[in-house]
Amino acid sequence: LMEVQGLPMVDIQLEFDAGSRRDGIELNGLAQATAMMLGKGVRAQYGTPALDENQLGEAWADLGASAGASVSNDRMSLSLRSLTRPELLDQAVALAARQLSSPSFPADVWKNERERWIASLRESQTKPNVIASEAFAKAVYGTHPYGQDADETSLRRIEPSQMKTFHARYVVPCRAKISIVGALNKAQATEKLTQLLKGLPSNNACELLPLVEEVQALRAANRIDIPFESAQAHVFIGQPGVARQHPDFLALTVGNYVLGGGGFVSRLTDQVREKRGLSYSVYSYFSPGQHAGAFTVGLQTRPDQAGQAIEVATQVVRDFVKEGPSNAEVQAAKDFLIGGFALRLDSNRKLMDNLSNIAWFDLPLNYLDTWTTNVQKLTASDIQQAFARNLQPERMVTVVLGAAAP
Repeated sequence: LMEVQGLPMVDIQLEFDAGSRRDGIELNGLAQATAMMLGKGVRAQYGTPALDENQLGEAWADLGASAGASVSNDRMSLSLRSLTRPELLDQAVALAARQLSSPSFPADVWKNERERWIASLRESQTKPNVIASEAFAKAVYGTHPYGQDADETSLRRIEPSQMKTFHARYVVPCRAKISIVGALNKAQATEKLTQLLKGLPSNNACELLPLVEEVQALRAANRIDIPFESAQAHVFIGQPGVARQHPDFLALTVGNYVLGGGGFVSRLTDQVREKRGLSYSVYSYFSPGQHAGAFTVGLQTRPDQAGQAIEVATQVVRDFVKEGPSNAEVQAAKDFLIGGFALRLDSNRKLMDNLSNIAWFDLPLNYLDTWTTNVQKLTASDIQQAFARNLQPERMVTVVLGAAAP
């Protein structure tokens, strides 16, 4: 709970270990489908009538409030935003409780939504960046759920009955991580959460969920060339990185600003764009989650220049892993990141994003208070060692779509 009394509003977010990594074999898309259908109607409950999608939308509009659900690789997030005037907040919490505990999963609505989703997937397969990024994810993650995406075949296997089973298994109070930002004190927050969760089945003996395998390190370099008629060659280079809880996370974050996350002041931009004119944009980033997310270098270039651009970008990464940043580069990265830190906390939504990450990843409760100090302590040697421990440039995947034949 982060009490913020400046505005008479509150954001509540509930998160469950029900992300796409829990989809199950041959059911890729189940978690996302379940989350999407939570807002498509609710069953009759406690003497209140059922509501279809339109009626549910009108009810939220009448309250001037909103609720929604989203899914990432790791978690399903259910959010509520409302003014804190008692007559509005009580109704908003009651409506959100119904949406959370009594979704109707209407079959006719799912049939239409599934066809829209499939049409969107088909259209996405005409986009070179999508094709390349999907191939990259599969090559980096292998059989791990992080590398598996919904497709037409898996979506046609999914039915409302499976959504109901998924919802009943994973959306349970004993596994909820709850974050609240806004004008509620602890007593008020506890009261509203009791109301919000009351419709869900309570089970004091919460079953342990099966462990999800860890992302496996790559054993060798892998080059994947994808023919495609495109004005630009799309390139992704990378490998599994680190999980969010990894002790090197902060050093990698600061170091990546120097390597490829700092835009025009990064080494990749300097070498690939500024000195050689091989690409308008080149970047790198880590995407840590509950498991090791990918480290990615991305760029687009003329098809006939792809080989040179890959060679230069790969060498920049090799040099950075071997030698690390200079003291001046580290200080510039710290100045930028620390100077912009307040911008990460300047709205309730941003506060919620930070607070929910603290809750989900079991970070220290004083994480935001100590972030600046911890960044300031990092040295060029710390960063070099962190990169050397976690990246192996000789074992990276390189996906190239649309490059000219050598």
